[in-house]
Amino acid sequence: MIRATFRRAAGQLRSVEVSGHAGCGEAGEDIVCASVTSALQLVCNAVTEVQKLPAQVLVEENRIRLTLPEEASGEAERSVQALLLQLRLLEQEYPQNIKTTVLEV
Repeated sequence: MIRATFRRAAGQLRSVEVSGHAGCGEAGEDIVCASVTSALQLVCNAVTEVQKLPAQVLVEENRIRLTLPEEASGEAERSVQALLLQLRLLEQEYPQNIKTTVLEV
């Protein structure tokens, strides 16, 4: 199962960590994994390359974490909100394969 954990501080989304495997198909053919990976890469690139924010992006085997800097704009936070919306829509369609959580820190 893919687990996506979003962290909110002072009412704003500050980070997201995604880990696991969907197990919805063979490696390279898993539509849920591909959808999550694509959405996450889009948001990471939007924040770091398009918006030019010094966000922390940690990529490890089976885990990716994006942490917005303190000076992050509303645009960056809206990008993470859009990711949360996308992953929740996937969760509705594939509840056995993806779980989203939002924590207040």
